[in-house]
Amino acid sequence: MSYENILFDLTDNVATITLNRAETYNSLSLNTLKELITTFKTLHKDPKVRAVILTGTGKGFSSGADLMEIASRLETVDITQALRDGLNTLANTMRTLEKPIICAVNGVAAGAGASLPLMADYRLASENASFVFAAFVNIGLVPDAGGTYLLQQLVGAGKAFELFLMADAKNRVTAQQALDYGIVNRVVPHDALLTEAQIIAAKLAHMPTKAIGWTKRAIYRAASTTLADALEYEALLQGAAFQTHDFKEGVQAFIEKRSPIFKGE
Repeated sequence: MSYENILFDLTDNVATITLNRAETYNSLSLNTLKELITTFKTLHKDPKVRAVILTGTGKGFSSGADLMEIASRLETVDITQALRDGLNTLANTMRTLEKPIICAVNGVAAGAGASLPLMADYRLASENASFVFAAFVNIGLVPDAGGTYLLQQLVGAGKAFELFLMADAKNRVTAQQALDYGIVNRVVPHDALLTEAQIIAAKLAHMPTKAIGWTKRAIYRAASTTLADALEYEALLQGAAFQTHDFKEGVQAFIEKRSPIFKGE
């Protein structure tokens, strides 16, 4: 498949998706969103893919929506429907991908571009990374791309409200602050970002993929349910996990005192 706005690589069961519009700080045009959605949907079905890295080219991770494109099409585009078809679909597609997604934030992430890493499962930030959550309110808009749901799950409602109002370009959230707030999992030297992401992805790609996917599903589902429901869902998933090849391999490897060789089956 050929792309205009992203780069794609598949090596050793790790898919790497790179936003490739450096001249606009990787703004999310409608076509960029279409390419991301198509790619993530393809990854759902590809057994060769067992982990995913998402990153950006140039100095920025993503400046958010392509405001120049929006301004030029304001009279012809239904914004509500465009969100449903674009960012909303992307968020749901990433969250329901039963494979781990590592977001390597290489620079500034603003607006919807700051929400994009929150859709991933593990966030690695360059020391040069920063987050501008107030990019929406500063132009008279409300947060979108799932930001109101995803950010408060990490930092709490009160802190999320503060960041969406106050974390503008002059008061952006630094990489260290993002780590302190729980927005990212780790901060690494800028030149080591992709290497560190690849090390994590390679480890995950050799782990039992079905167990990772079901763990991801259970955790995100539990965020909006009861303890009783979560317990029942864990029981159902565990019953399925006991039937997998990787469980049998894990037990056999334990008995034989060797490292397991998981196949993601």
